[in-house]
Amino acid sequence: MRRPALALAALIFTAAAGPGEAADADGCKDHPLFNRMPNTYIADCEKSQFDLKRFPTGPLVEGKDSMVATKNEDVEGPYQYLRYYLNEGAPKPSDLQIMRNFENAAKAGGGTVVGEYLDWCKGMLDQSLKIGNNCMNYGATLKFVRNGREFWAYVQPSDGQYELVVSEREAMKQDIVANELLDKLNKDGFVALYINFDTGKAVIKDDSKGLVDQIVAMMKASPELKIEVDGHTDNAGNEKSNQDLSEARAKSVMAALTEKGIDAKRLTAKGFGQSQPVADNRSEDGRAKNRRVELVKK
Repeated sequence: MRRPALALAALIFTAAAGPGEAADADGCKDHPLFNRMPNTYIADCEKSQFDLKRFPTGPLVEGKDSMVATKNEDVEGPYQYLRYYLNEGAPKPSDLQIMRNFENAAKAGGGTVVGEYLDWCKGMLDQSLKIGNNCMNYGATLKFVRNGREFWAYVQPSDGQYELVVSEREAMKQDIVANELLDKLNKDGFVALYINFDTGKAVIKDDSKGLVDQIVAMMKASPELKIEVDGHTDNAGNEKSNQDLSEARAKSVMAALTEKGIDAKRLTAKGFGQSQPVADNRSEDGRAKNRRVELVKK
């Protein structure tokens, strides 16, 4: 079933311009993930099957020439740019109102706000986003996962109008399925799983609950098996918070298994924080591989 677009202030589906409404620019369409703000039309657009976009995620600090984000997320993949203008005579929303609409829509759709930049021109965007003069203005970076793909979006309003960039990339795949888990454990003594959690939290996301069910099925089919659940993080943040987060996530997985009938005596949970990377933390792919849960045969 096709999932609906993220709902903003109202749903707008305009086949042709009505009274007082301007037509969208030739060849321009809304991104399938977002409905547009009311009383707007697409003045310009651009898309590519593959491009690199750098989305701001961290707080601003003084850079070489101006304030810049402390962290940026490099996303390679299909990309779409859209610029929306207000219809003539339409009431003008504030820039903050537009930003909050997108943030609320992302949260309601299971996404997260990973960067927020208030006020006018307090910092500079990376040039890859090609927004205005690269000056931040009530901008927000959003992230969510749909159908096995990560979507990153940056929205920036200006005087009631707004620009939107959406990039996507394939999310980290789980290569091990239920009927292979036991073989992998018997052969190697451990298996790495990519269980998704809310950012900075130990709440297992809905798209990973099926993987938890596979672990349960394996353990019910092997009643003598005992495992240790190990949590691992990338090196984003500080060492202490990553250690605490890894422990909380390992315990969260253990709790999910016991809730489904696995005896707690067959399970232990440990956290290793950022101390045992399996890939280079300098790349997003490497960090994604390091954010893992390992099952270790006891």
